[in-house]
Amino acid sequence: MRAALQRRLVGQVVARLLQRGAQAYMNYCSGCHSLKYLRYSRMAADLGLTEQQVMDNLNFTGAKFGEQIHVAMTKEQGDKWFGKMPPDLSLISRVRGSDWIYTYLKSFYLDESRPLGWNNKLFPNASMPNPLWELQGLQHAEFGEPDVAGERHPERLVVTSPGRVKPQEYDQTVRDITNFLEYAGEPAVLKRQSMGVWVVLFLALLSFLAYLLKNEYWTDVH
Repeated sequence: MRAALQRRLVGQVVARLLQRGAQAYMNYCSGCHSLKYLRYSRMAADLGLTEQQVMDNLNFTGAKFGEQIHVAMTKEQGDKWFGKMPPDLSLISRVRGSDWIYTYLKSFYLDESRPLGWNNKLFPNASMPNPLWELQGLQHAEFGEPDVAGERHPERLVVTSPGRVKPQEYDQTVRDITNFLEYAGEPAVLKRQSMGVWVVLFLALLSFLAYLLKNEYWTDVH
């Protein structure tokens, strides 16, 4: 009973963390990046949200509750504004990994030589601005000595103009978005983890029955 209560509490905490991540993603990322392998209804069921909560707070395209999470931007608009349509992020955590996503969102810096005015230390010449700059603030790069090719690369990033939130709060927002994208990459992982305990108990019971059966078979042999 106590173990079941602990699992329920852990599940509630995880759901709340993912709810925060979903809110941050929809507010700052979903204008450009879709999650075409995730449906609003599935997200609501997994994160403990009602249909009304999802449709009122997380759906900005007018899609139906059972539809996938797409963007309102058309391909023509994406090509015009960014040079190409921003990629779908459904599987980004499985392709790049959670650590990469977290670092990427913290590695934007101002770069006047770029068309959109931004660059990224982890992913140089990324064709997107910093979607969280209002929270993080304006970040500049400090460059090292030129390499053998005469190019200088950023060695350190410094926030020169603070954003709306403290650095610790910004880091938490980035972690929330990272966690949500990790969930979006494999929504079944939540149910698989909850079922894992029952699978282990079943295997333990099956092993015990097999042991008793083995002893019964070998009784006559001895």
